[in-house]
Amino acid sequence: MRRPLIAGNWKMNGRLDDGRRLAEELAQRVHRASETGDPPLPDCELLICPPFTLLETVHRTLAGSGVFLGGQDCHGEPSGAHTGDISAAMLADIGCSHVIVGHSERRQNHGEDDALVRAKAAAAIAEDLVPIVCVGETEAERDEGRALAVVTGQVAGSLPESFDPARLVLAYEPVWAIGTGRTATPADAAEVHGAIRGALAERYGEEAAAALRILYGGSVKPDNAAELLRAGDVDGALVGGASLKSEDFWRIAQAAG
Repeated sequence: MRRPLIAGNWKMNGRLDDGRRLAEELAQRVHRASETGDPPLPDCELLICPPFTLLETVHRTLAGSGVFLGGQDCHGEPSGAHTGDISAAMLADIGCSHVIVGHSERRQNHGEDDALVRAKAAAAIAEDLVPIVCVGETEAERDEGRALAVVTGQVAGSLPESFDPARLVLAYEPVWAIGTGRTATPADAAEVHGAIRGALAERYGEEAAAALRILYGGSVKPDNAAELLRAGDVDGALVGGASLKSEDFWRIAQAAG
């Protein structure tokens, strides 16, 4: 049984007070749900991925809550002359358990290709971090009927040759639905997630494909989360803007189970 994962990507948002407040609000919600059961504790794993400057503060604030902490990117090398970058080992050292790699904004804004994303995923795994490997097609690629080919091609190029399916997560994030207010329908999500699962089965075998979690990301909000999370082969959500409001993020988590 694949337990849902609800991951919040704060992107380039928040100063210290903002990060502390958001983390405190989430930790308090988890605590109240654990103590009273009203509302019930969501039956999913929760993950927060703040900007690098907030990692230490959020880590301290979330301590004991059971909420996981992740980075938004890492370098493919363990150390070296890479000004402005951060290694997987540094993320692990500050308390991270996960890291996002290959987000469409990194692919578009920084020219990251599948080979670089694959190197980052391998670096994360080497430091016992769980990489969340992002894939997704542009609006033009979808309109041309190439969505499935593009996404399964990115999966093939972005994943290491071997991995433990319990130690890696995929996230399908249609580029045309990120920050636009336009969202893939549950049928769209199920079709692409099913194609990804099939491609994984061909490469890694049915058992590994069945065990690996595939998240949906792209304008996930409280009012559409339940139907998206019920779509076939959807094992959680990578949440952007809605994760910056604790109430919205909590409602999305509750929709997971």
